[in-house]
Amino acid sequence: MQEQGTDALIRLMEAVEDNRKLISASTPLEVYAVLKRRERAGDISTEDAAAALDSLRMEAARMVQQPLNPAVLEAARQLLDRTALRWPDTLQLGAALVARDMFQGTEIIFVSSSPQLLEAAKPKAPHPRPGKGSGRTGEGRG
Repeated sequence: MQEQGTDALIRLMEAVEDNRKLISASTPLEVYAVLKRRERAGDISTEDAAAALDSLRMEAARMVQQPLNPAVLEAARQLLDRTALRWPDTLQLGAALVARDMFQGTEIIFVSSSPQLLEAAKPKAPHPRPGKGSGRTGEGRG
C-alpha cells in the first residue's frame, strides 16, 4: 500500500541492518488491526491483505521487539499525562524512549506517519532552574 512517506520509509529500512531496527512489541498487532480494518472496509482485497500480513510476519520477526515491560508502560503513562496522544501511540513512543535510555550513544530514529506523535517525540530541553542561568541544557524526554 503506497501512502505518503512509504518510499522514504522503505529507503530507511533498506539502509539499516535488521538487528538495528527496533519496534514496540505492540506494533505488529497495530499493523494487523489496520490491515484487517481496511480489508473489511473494502479498501484492499483479501489477497492483498493476506500478502501484507505475510510480509508483516516476516519483517516483524527480523526486527528487535521492545517488550511492553513496566518501564515502557510507565513512559506511556507519563506521555498520557502530558500529551493528547492516543494510548497506542504512547506505547510506540514509550518503547522508543526506553530503548533510547537503554542504548545511550546510539542514534534512535523514531518513525511515524502521525504529525502529533512526531512532535511529541522531539527532545525537549528542560527549563532552566531559577538561579542557575540558561547554560547548556541536556536532552530531555519528549
